[in-house]
Amino acid sequence: MTTDTLDIKITKTAHSRLAETDFDNLPFGKVFSDHMLVADYADGEWKNFEIVPYGPIAMSPAISALHYGQAFFEGIKAYKHEDGTVSIFRPDKNAIRFNKSAERLCMPTIPEDVFVQSIAALVDLDREWIPAKENHAMYIRPFMFATDPYLGVTPSATYKYVVLVGPVGPYFSKPLRVKIETHYTRAAEGGMGYAKAAGNYAASMLPGRKAAEEGFDQLIWTDAKEHKYVEEMGAANAMFLLDGKLVTAEAKDTILDGVTRDTVIALAKDWGIDVEERKLSVAELAEGAKNGKLTDAFGAGTAATIAPVASFVVDGEEYFLSDPASREFSNKIFKTMDAIKYGRGEDTHGWNYIV
Repeated sequence: MTTDTLDIKITKTAHSRLAETDFDNLPFGKVFSDHMLVADYADGEWKNFEIVPYGPIAMSPAISALHYGQAFFEGIKAYKHEDGTVSIFRPDKNAIRFNKSAERLCMPTIPEDVFVQSIAALVDLDREWIPAKENHAMYIRPFMFATDPYLGVTPSATYKYVVLVGPVGPYFSKPLRVKIETHYTRAAEGGMGYAKAAGNYAASMLPGRKAAEEGFDQLIWTDAKEHKYVEEMGAANAMFLLDGKLVTAEAKDTILDGVTRDTVIALAKDWGIDVEERKLSVAELAEGAKNGKLTDAFGAGTAATIAPVASFVVDGEEYFLSDPASREFSNKIFKTMDAIKYGRGEDTHGWNYIV
């Protein structure tokens, strides 16, 4: 299937909720637009692409996604430029990762152009839902789940693909106090940590809640074998400016290949900054905080954008970093990315997909 053969049936809502929506109060992930996109996989092919009014989906309580966890998602954003142009940021990169997740969970892939065009069709229909204000966007949530009504541990033969969209403001409202997690494990080598599998996030909730009760905003996960090396945050890839170099974990089995992570790396290379994708020990990170070589630390993600780390705690000892407002690198990254996304800066990499 290609976009040349993709036929999307559109049924518009009889009553738009747009006028009833408070765009000055947008809790992340709780406000949805008037429509959603749905499609079905059966008999070895994707079919029944439809845009319908947002609402419940009827399903059997026996569907295998509910029992055996064949479910995953993506996160993308669309932006409104000052001249009214609407762009989606790097959906082609999300399409590639979407299919990597599908393959790891033994689920069918979607042709990349079909993925992008199906999302663009929904964004185009509900473009009035995109906030025209700084630090706001339309969040796009494509996801897939298994639908066979069968209680057996085997891959489903049928699946549903759904895309939800809605207006959002900032995910984090302040610099982060972070706990480096050295007991619980997010992902292990040979596992599915690199996939945006629903189960990965379910496993993170208990340690995340415990950390929140202790006064932390986020966790930084460490490796499952020794809890010796830094991996990623709960809601973003972890990135550090250490001794003048951008350091982040290599995107392998246990690390999500983040789109924002990739964007930060590309911009850093454009600016002549050395980038090291490697193992970074907790001890090296702590030493960098002590000797002043750790000059920046932040989370990078679609929802989080660039989220500065104010301090991190290792085994009860807290390390405080410089004032986030004074940091040159992460602030330059944030401003440059925003300029591209909102159409104020030159998009030299061709990252904006114009709807």
